[in-house]
Amino acid sequence: MGKIAFLFAGQGSQYVGMGKDFYENFGVVKAFFDQAENYRNSTLKTMFEGDSESLKLTSNTQPCLFLTDLAAAMALMSKGIKPDAVAGFSLGEVAAIAASGVLSYEEAFRLVCLRGTLMQRDADKVKGVMFAVLRMDKEELIALCKECEVYPVNFNCPGQIVVSGEKEKMEGFKVKLTEKKVRFVELAVAGAFHTPYMAEASKDFTAALKEEGSFNVKAPAIDIYANKTADKYPADKEAIIDTLGTQICNSVKWEDTLNKLYAEGFDTFIECGPGNTLSGFVKKTLKGVRIFSVSDMGSLNATVSGMEQ
Repeated sequence: MGKIAFLFAGQGSQYVGMGKDFYENFGVVKAFFDQAENYRNSTLKTMFEGDSESLKLTSNTQPCLFLTDLAAAMALMSKGIKPDAVAGFSLGEVAAIAASGVLSYEEAFRLVCLRGTLMQRDADKVKGVMFAVLRMDKEELIALCKECEVYPVNFNCPGQIVVSGEKEKMEGFKVKLTEKKVRFVELAVAGAFHTPYMAEASKDFTAALKEEGSFNVKAPAIDIYANKTADKYPADKEAIIDTLGTQICNSVKWEDTLNKLYAEGFDTFIECGPGNTLSGFVKKTLKGVRIFSVSDMGSLNATVSGMEQ
């Protein structure tokens, strides 16, 4: 039998009501969520009862999605299913940081609140959008991005690359894609993430991690694979901070990450958090692996049952 990887969902997969099942069914999740609520008032109301537009705001999305991602992992571990390694997609990497032991759950929540605030601040300065471009030749797409002054940022799986940039420039890029009869889908995010437009957020985020006494950064207890490098996180504190901090304005090498995990013996991939986007990426990238997604009690029970077979 191979190894198990937990994959933590990123922005765009959020929905109102996410995480509530776990909150109501697991005492350990309820205790953590209540602690998070004490730190950031109205987080649970936004998650459980809010509206989709409020939840789409980066400053709200990130703390709420982090809690749901981590709750799914906590529920799995309560059922005896534990990961041999973790990886998270963009925002999900902060949940992976917590699951790997680099930061405590509480510290990671404080950090994700800061990340969301900083990225919202930079997103407010430049109106940005992100498109998933489907089934276009990679090199041709990269060349077109350069021509239109936009950025290929998320290399999700074969045939899907996300492009990010200023709204006006992305409109020109959209026209070019339409002319070429290339299909694209706009993502439910509110900024030009993983681009140089996030450089100031990255700088301030890194500075906060380095601030004496603010975050107790430790070497990972289990392997965590980085978006920026598609390889294992380093063990050195300064290198960990650099890897996590610069992730904000660098590409997400998700397809490469999945291939790396597979090459290192991982054959079971469990998506933790809302939706099944990452499960879809695994399916399109790897063959002969087991894929599960856990977002609520129904999918948790199905995963536990599937793992026993």
